[in-house]
Amino acid sequence: MSKKELLQNGVNQVFYEEEWYPPLSEALKNLTAAQASWQPEGNAANTIWENVNHLLIFKERLLSRLHKDETFVAPQNNDETFVQGGAHDEDAWQETVNRTLHVHDALQSSLTSLQEEALDQPSPALPVWQQYLNILLHDAYHTGQIVQLRKLQGSWPAKRSYL
Repeated sequence: MSKKELLQNGVNQVFYEEEWYPPLSEALKNLTAAQASWQPEGNAANTIWENVNHLLIFKERLLSRLHKDETFVAPQNNDETFVQGGAHDEDAWQETVNRTLHVHDALQSSLTSLQEEALDQPSPALPVWQQYLNILLHDAYHTGQIVQLRKLQGSWPAKRSYL
């Protein structure tokens, strides 16, 4: 399997196809804005909505690098990426979910159009393949947090089959 095929497989699994863990699309399925805004007592954890916005920033940054888009403005620090939407604004939450789907599909499409040798090119410092791998690991990590938050709030099934 080539590096590109390996990454394409990972991009698909982390977002759409359930293998060892639920993909991000499944973790976001049927969530309301109130559930996405819920936070466990003590404010020690980010909300689902904050996690999703955090993931979006890094995916959009990678897309902007791949497409040489100079208009992307990176946040000053990691804390600025955890942005909360309106707790009861269903339209804004659905827009965030749709934006997540769109950005993920754009990353998948960009990867498909890349030549194998382009994966080794730095952009700006890390090779493109490593940036894709980082995004995959990052998505898997935060998807686990999202599932845990759903379990704590009772919006995740107690028993769930997969595959």
